[in-house]
Amino acid sequence: MLHFRELDEAATQRQHFRHADEGGGLWYIEAVPDRGELVVIKQAELTSAGQLHRYCWEHLEDEHGGLTDQAIDLAEDPLEAIPAAEFQRVWAWCVGRTTGLRREAGTSCY
Repeated sequence: MLHFRELDEAATQRQHFRHADEGGGLWYIEAVPDRGELVVIKQAELTSAGQLHRYCWEHLEDEHGGLTDQAIDLAEDPLEAIPAAEFQRVWAWCVGRTTGLRREAGTSCY
């Protein structure tokens, strides 16, 4: 956990990606370079059912999943680069039952 926190707090270069999974969900990823690898420091999954699950150093895992411990391999992983603003929009919002996306007050990660 401490390593992910240090990477997040010291990052000067961040990259953002999106991935659609076979179940219809969307994954949003924020990664930073670390010792020659691209390390995921934040990840959000928007499921096909409209649930949002977020993981970072403050919330590494729960009953739905967790922050990956695998570095990104851009040659092998089917990821689409996205603007930072798109990642931040997903990270800062949660899914409401009938109102679509609405701000989730008072949370930082999950």
